[in-house]
Amino acid sequence: MSLTLFHEVSLPMTLALAASGGPERWVDTVTLGGGQEARNAAWAGSRRRWEIGSAAARVETLQVLIAFFEARGGRLHGFRFRDMLDDRSSLPGADVSPLDQAIGVGDGARTGFALVKHYGGWARRIWKPVGGSVRVAVDGVEAAFSVDTATGLVTLAAAPVAGAAVTAGFRFDCPVRFDADRLDVTLEGFGAGRAIRVPLVEIVG
Repeated sequence: MSLTLFHEVSLPMTLALAASGGPERWVDTVTLGGGQEARNAAWAGSRRRWEIGSAAARVETLQVLIAFFEARGGRLHGFRFRDMLDDRSSLPGADVSPLDQAIGVGDGARTGFALVKHYGGWARRIWKPVGGSVRVAVDGVEAAFSVDTATGLVTLAAAPVAGAAVTAGFRFDCPVRFDADRLDVTLEGFGAGRAIRVPLVEIVG
């Protein structure tokens, strides 16, 4: 992920709450002569997309959107986006626990571990944890650490002994960018309007 083209600012919540979308995967599917299917995953993981336009909004909200789009240079600079359906290491609505996600195993020397969230057999790299939300444990005991909220890298104060389980809990944002070079905004009444289409796409590191 290019940090030079990323702004550590969040899409205003008034805009994020109107989002629709979710994960996308690319699977090549071929129907064989006998009717059977052959499937191959073209992507190792998923990429998320959202649409934050189309809903009616106050003119003041649309002005915030226009200013935010201009400040990001359209597609040029990425930013943080809070996906309210998937924004924490724990189950939806549950409190974050330092035991939520396995992030590594100690070897007696290593102190740096990247935050990840597991979805069955797939581990998603978490690049943008929310400051103050991260908790880390070593073999079930909370540990002292620092975290880089721009990269999702946790650094423990002391290296875990060999074989020790390192776990973490956190809230997180998704790194995204606008996926359009223009905004189409229309006024539909006194003090109200609509942004016709405002797509967002996840920036995959």
